[in-house]
Formats: sequence, structure tokens, C-alpha cells
Amino acid sequence: MPLVPTRELVSKAAATGRAVAAFNVITLEHAEAITTGAAAAGAPGVILQISENAVRFHGGRVKPIARAAAEAGKACDFDVALHMDHVTDMRLLHTAADAGFSSAMFDAGAQPYAENLAATRAAAHWAHDADLWLEAELCYVGGKPDAPASAHAAGVRTDPREAARYVADTGVDALAVAVGSSHAMTERSATLDHALIERLREAVPVPLVLHGSSGVGDDDLRQAVQAGIVKINIGTALNVAFTGAFRETLAERPDRTDPAPTSPRVGRRWRRRSGSCSVW
Repeated sequence: MPLVPTRELVSKAAATGRAVAAFNVITLEHAEAITTGAAAAGAPGVILQISENAVRFHGGRVKPIARAAAEAGKACDFDVALHMDHVTDMRLLHTAADAGFSSAMFDAGAQPYAENLAATRAAAHWAHDADLWLEAELCYVGGKPDAPASAHAAGVRTDPREAARYVADTGVDALAVAVGSSHAMTERSATLDHALIERLREAVPVPLVLHGSSGVGDDDLRQAVQAGIVKINIGTALNVAFTGAFRETLAERPDRTDPAPTSPRVGRRWRRRSGSCSVW
């Protein structure tokens, strides 16, 4: 079935008090595993997202991986959306609509507030002219290589009043907030500030997004959704499952050199691992 716009999936989730999961795609195998896991779990919809880092991994070419992910999504009998994630390069953002994305996350979170505001306002203006839904980030979710502080340091979390002004001044459609999670966590030990999420929900008129959700436990994720999170981003958990499945397979058969004969077995292991994700 055709892909659906990200705004539609997020709006449906918000209207029902639920959240939609957005999973990072790096290779075609990621897209296949995500959609297979979503189907097995009976998920009503899922977002496939491709980051600027993933595009860089593919030599700066966005269309091949975007179109591969789109075809995996179109083969599903449930809603699938395609989202460009963590874009810092305006030139890459300007390729999003032509590459088949219905939304993007423009990431100026590392910049001082005034620069973030100006850059994000320009990105939102362009995105809306191109009929794209735009997500942005205010303050700094931990775990990035150039992060100025940890996710639990004083002053790094998103302030509700500042967030309300930021959304009004930029015109963005969703806001990724810093509430205690960190990118690239391989253990689920993050502690979220649910009271802050509730205050943000009350102050901010657009859907709230949680980045770094691989490091958040089941109970915290459920509470975060109840508090007001509407989109949940997951990437590292998939990569842990992916590399773990390959390590197991190669440990059992170190003589194997052709990936094709081993792909179904590795794929089954990876799908079993990623399919257990609590977000479903």
C-alpha cells in the first residue's frame, strides 16, 4: 500500500493517547527487519527514518536507501511513513521531498538558542513550502559526540516556557525534547523526568518526540507516553541486535564468506531480537 505522511501517523497517535515508533534505517536489512517486526507485533503503523549519518554512510547518496526503504514500506498492509532524521545540512534537507520523504527532523540543537531559532525557522519555512512536516530539537539530548554535557547535567533539559516560545517563533510541527535520555545507549538505564514531560505537553502545542529511546526501559517508555510523548525514536537497539546476530552466526561458521546463504538465518535471529522491542 502507499506510504502515508508522517503527520498522519503522529496525529493518529496523539488523538488516541498513544505513540508511534520511529526506527532508524541504515541498510535495506534494517527496513526489512523493522517492517517484519511491526507486522508480527500487529503495530498499526511505523516510521522508517534515515539520518544524515546514514546518508553519509551511503556516500552522500540519499535516493538509493530512501527508495529501498520506501519499497519495503509499500509492501506492508499497515501504515508506514518515511522520515529524514537529524539533518544539519540545509542542502540535504532540500532533497527530502524529491527523495520521497514526507517529513524531516532539522537538528540545530548544538547551536546557541538564537542561531538554532534562526536556522530552524528557515528550515520550517522551506519545509512547509515543500509540504513537509518538520521536527526540531530544543536543548541537547545526550550521547552525541559533540554534546556539551550529559543528559543529567543542570541546565541541559528543555524548559517549557522557552519551548513554547521556540515553537511559536519557528513554526515547527513537532519538538524533540531533552528530558533525560541519551543517544547511542546500549543499556536501558536512562532515567526520564516524567513531570517535565507533562509540563512540556501542557506548554507546547505540537507533538513531543523522545530521542535516545534505546536506552529507556519499558516502564519509563510507557510513562513517557502517558505523560505526553507522541513519537519515539529508536536506532541503537536495532544495531545491537544486528551486530549480535552476525557475531553469533560467524562464531558458529567462521568459514562462511558469502552473505547470501547466511542471510535468512541471520535475518531470523535479528528479527527475533528486534521484534521483541517493547515499543510494539
